[in-house]
Amino acid sequence: MIKNNVINIDELINWDILLQDEEKIIQRSIKKFVDSTCMPKITENFMNGKISTNIIKSISNLGILGGDIKGYGCPNLTSIGYGLACYELESCDSGLRTFVSTQTSLAMYAIYRFGNEDQKKKWLPLMSKGLIIGCFALTEPNHGSDPSSMTSIAQKNGNNWIISGTKTWITNATIADIIIFWCKKNNQTKSINAFIIETTKNGIIRKNIPNKLSLRTSITGTIYLNNVNVENSNRLPFADGLESALICLNNARFSVGFGVLGAAHACLEYTIKYTINRVQFGKPIATKQLIQDKIAIMGSELIKGILLAIHCGRLKSHNKLTNVQISLMKKNNCRTALDIARISRAILGANGIIADYHIIRHMLNLESILTCDGTEEMHSLVIGKALTGKDAIN
Repeated sequence: MIKNNVINIDELINWDILLQDEEKIIQRSIKKFVDSTCMPKITENFMNGKISTNIIKSISNLGILGGDIKGYGCPNLTSIGYGLACYELESCDSGLRTFVSTQTSLAMYAIYRFGNEDQKKKWLPLMSKGLIIGCFALTEPNHGSDPSSMTSIAQKNGNNWIISGTKTWITNATIADIIIFWCKKNNQTKSINAFIIETTKNGIIRKNIPNKLSLRTSITGTIYLNNVNVENSNRLPFADGLESALICLNNARFSVGFGVLGAAHACLEYTIKYTINRVQFGKPIATKQLIQDKIAIMGSELIKGILLAIHCGRLKSHNKLTNVQISLMKKNNCRTALDIARISRAILGANGIIADYHIIRHMLNLESILTCDGTEEMHSLVIGKALTGKDAIN
């Protein structure tokens, strides 16, 4: 509804037309939770480089872990419902959404997609309640965009496996109860598989990555495995090669591409309020044409990103979302969100670097999100290959 010729961002988006009733309820409930529980402490948590266990427990109680997974105690949300939960969490901070994405779209999805019935029944109900926290260990210190060159190895030893290797930049690493660990079987280059490894086993060392200036509320660490004895029953039997790991990553990229727009929304909202109240030369800076042009561009790009996310969400619910479309969504929306955060920071001038205005925190987080879960350049090559038929990656 237009009041005095002024509409807010949500009215410009017009969510009511885009969403199902269940999705509207999810969005409203997560937004209420974020405003009441997360926002009051987020600046302090970011400055201290931590996230409280109470926040993690509260998020686990929201009923969104497991997202759009069906059965096994999972919420069976629509893909858009899950995406909106990520959107609202990231409107507070990317670290909150990253926790949910890792638990749901990576660790739980890996078990759901590539595990057997016993593994699904054992782990997924507990993980959906946050009683078991998982992480997804693929990236190695020297192998980021090229995971096929991983050096982690699982050697067969009777009915068990002896696993060694190092993984880094692993979200939830130091709080996880289980690790979805990707490695080469018997040192065979093309034989990549995954194991569910309980972190209570001997031979596992986990360390937080220190001195991060971005994603400070995300628990990010390095995992060292030295001859860890893992039962064959903990091997994901249907994970077959690197393609299986990439399927999990594509699933996570959907939540990333949806979530970042929540951060962009928050930045734009803060900026509009600031320009209305910030007076220079006797007038609010919102009356200046250059400022309005920037706001109009940010609003337009945000809504285009949202429409792309909604479209991809509907495709995902019908199992028609392709890896190329996911790359398009992740690349476009992460770039859009970062650009909005940077422009917002510039409009606020010196105030834009003060934590209490929130924008610099979002901007720093989004600098990392642009890179993780596939760099912008790698997604460009995926899209380029699809459109030209030529592989430019190698």
